[in-house]
Amino acid sequence: MKQIGIGIVGFGSMGKTHSYVIENLKYFYNPLGFDARVVSVATAHVETARAAADLIGCEPASSLDEIIARPDVDVVDICTPNIYHYDMLKKAIAAKKHIYCEKPLCITPEQADEVAELAERAGIRAQVVFHNRFFPAMQRAKQLVDEGRLGRILSFRCCYRHSSATDPDKNAGWKQNRDICGGGVLFDLGSHALDLVYYLCGEYRSVVGRGQIAYPVRRGMDGCEWQTNADEAFYIIAELECGAVGTVEASKIAVGTNDDLVLEVFGEHGALRFDLMEPNWLYFYDGRREGGDLGGERGFTRIECVGRTPAPGGVFPSVKAPVGWLRGHVGSYYAFLSAVAEGRDCMPSFRDAAHIQRVMDEAYRSAGMQCAGGK
Repeated sequence: MKQIGIGIVGFGSMGKTHSYVIENLKYFYNPLGFDARVVSVATAHVETARAAADLIGCEPASSLDEIIARPDVDVVDICTPNIYHYDMLKKAIAAKKHIYCEKPLCITPEQADEVAELAERAGIRAQVVFHNRFFPAMQRAKQLVDEGRLGRILSFRCCYRHSSATDPDKNAGWKQNRDICGGGVLFDLGSHALDLVYYLCGEYRSVVGRGQIAYPVRRGMDGCEWQTNADEAFYIIAELECGAVGTVEASKIAVGTNDDLVLEVFGEHGALRFDLMEPNWLYFYDGRREGGDLGGERGFTRIECVGRTPAPGGVFPSVKAPVGWLRGHVGSYYAFLSAVAEGRDCMPSFRDAAHIQRVMDEAYRSAGMQCAGGK
């Protein structure tokens, strides 16, 4: 069985998520086909690195350099703030390490294109964490689209809304600081929404965007008054290469929402609807079903995707057990490590991530804004 050693850089929310998933993959997929474990973790401070290592059961590291110097590290998992991705990615690629990187891939499209090219030349396996693709319901949606059940795609709508920035007296975090995040909510939430449309419907042709800062003055991370410099909501009208037109919205100022990601796709013969707050179900409308008095047989069908993943998944938990937020991450990391073990290409690739990066950059520019580092 192939042994895969992983070094994690950054141990915030995503670092913890990834370490949890790595440890528990063997329960979700059996037989797993590889033996993966975290061998080292690095954070910005010695004390936090030691605490993270104690929690995981691995060795602490003081930097990415220390991690990539280890011969037992096959994979570098990048979970740092966005502005650090570019330099870290280039170092990991130069060391011929496989890479699992949180989104967005970089800050600018030029950086993303360069990194994607370098990764391909190096022959490494490289995947970006667009984990929402990997919910069973979303993968069923992809099946239906690819089978032509919707016919030609005509329109779409994808909204990703949080309420985490609705309180102007709450201290802002690094994801609200353009100088660290590189962008704003478009980078943080919008990238996921843009990717789901891309995953199901294909590449973007053009986008027009408008950003919103509802609270120009907030408390900074130190509690002092701070000038908001990152978009708190962003709205996009997009046209795809297939001719479909639709909207993509991301917001952290949507009162009453939690982790509300809703996707709707409309075709000539059918439609799809997915809601992340109800991840067990995919709603599918088959326009070719018989209509008639009292409605006939037409209407949205609620498909019970739940935990019905293909083998070797779908064993634990039971396929009838409800899925939760972590299930997308479990599927994403399994797909990546399987590609590493089998020597095949990853999906979503760095090229996919670079396409989304360019779309976000175009949206920012159309709104008279630009990401940090943009020209």
